[in-house]
Amino acid sequence: MRTSVGNTVGIIDYQMGNLRSVERGVERAGGKVIVSGQWRELQSASHLILPGVGAFRDAIRELHDRDLVGFLRDWTEQDKPFLGICLGLQLLFDVSYEGGEYEGLGIVPGKVVRFAFPEGSTLKVPHMGWNQVTDLSQGDPLMQGLPRHPYFYFVHSYYAVPDNRQDIWLESEYGHAFCAAVRRGNLAATQFHPEKSQTHGLMLLNNFLQHSTTPTSTGS
Repeated sequence: MRTSVGNTVGIIDYQMGNLRSVERGVERAGGKVIVSGQWRELQSASHLILPGVGAFRDAIRELHDRDLVGFLRDWTEQDKPFLGICLGLQLLFDVSYEGGEYEGLGIVPGKVVRFAFPEGSTLKVPHMGWNQVTDLSQGDPLMQGLPRHPYFYFVHSYYAVPDNRQDIWLESEYGHAFCAAVRRGNLAATQFHPEKSQTHGLMLLNNFLQHSTTPTSTGS
């Protein structure tokens, strides 16, 4: 596996993520790491990761309190390399209905809803454990070296529903098909945890460092 010498990955610390696991995963993939909750420290990174576990309401509040909302919107608007993980995917959307109705970052149009199954279903919430995904892109460079239907590790009760189906990059099944990852330019976000997904997760992180490139400024 190639290393990604020269890439510095900013991991956003807003008190809502398993930061050490993500940090170790990025380091194993060959990236240098900055872990910070200060946008001034993160802006020097070439790549950015928004991890997250916990409640959407608390997470969006923490991002606002740390002045990170504008920074995240500007970063993705400039199409700089970005990876959201789990709650870090859900926060990209317009609205979440987790325990109420809460406004998200509005970067990817759509909503976040809870899994709901008919009475008597054997499926449990949260969806937890290994599950297979399908690459709808059929050739995304972030999937280089991975099988068409790799397994990744999930832990979530809510899932994203993009307004535009073209934003769905990977799809999985749990009672019904659901969005397992989204993709827009240099923005990628996964509902699963690549840092907990062993070989396949490490390959995805390595591909993120190798194939996402920071746009070159052209000036005015």
